[in-house]
Amino acid sequence: MCPASLPESVLSPELVPDHAKALADAGLAVRWRGLEPYEASFAAMREFTESRTDATGDELWLVEHPPVFTLGQAGNPAHLLAADSAIPLVKVDRGGQITYHGPGQVVAYLLLNLRRRGILVRQLVTLIEDAVIETLAAYNLAGERRAGAPGIYVAPGPRAGSHAGAKIAALGLKIRNGCSYHGVSLNVSMDLRPFLAINPCGYAGLETVDMATLGVAARWRDVAGTLAARLAANLDTALAHRASTGSTE
Repeated sequence: MCPASLPESVLSPELVPDHAKALADAGLAVRWRGLEPYEASFAAMREFTESRTDATGDELWLVEHPPVFTLGQAGNPAHLLAADSAIPLVKVDRGGQITYHGPGQVVAYLLLNLRRRGILVRQLVTLIEDAVIETLAAYNLAGERRAGAPGIYVAPGPRAGSHAGAKIAALGLKIRNGCSYHGVSLNVSMDLRPFLAINPCGYAGLETVDMATLGVAARWRDVAGTLAARLAANLDTALAHRASTGSTE
């Protein structure tokens, strides 16, 4: 797990040399922000996006949050089942319904100039989901999409056990002036009980699991580094495709 005292840095030494090339090729600066209150990350994302210019570089922020529920801009507060919860609820401007963030979860915020990269929103969602599936595969776990429900779910298989169909990663984005913020959260090793206090992403009875539940003992920072590298590689592939074809399809 990432310690609270971890300083923000552009590139973690743990990403060298395995992942550094992928990040550089994608033109992506990685910020390891450590354990940070959600409200601080949210305010910083908005400020970064509102102040960026065409010359501002793209960034990927890797964060771990203290316990918090977040509700999307069109979210229904009724999906918070425990009105007297000691965990704070923050209303935000991303898409989607309600979710939970807490220690042991990798949160990756993608601050990208989509217009400059020639990436459509649907393409961005797909490459993020691909990156999560690829990250899980690196730990011998199978993940899959679900039609009409963004995020990644546990695919049936030997390691899924009774958890096939459970959600392991949530996704939500905001696009402003052709630039994205918010991103994706992947459950590594967490206290999953707060998910019982909500309808995760608006779905009553949806089980939520983490990698530890599926038998994977992995460090937060290792999983974060793998996810960052896969996001960067997929962004680089999308950029290379656009350069070779002149297309955003």
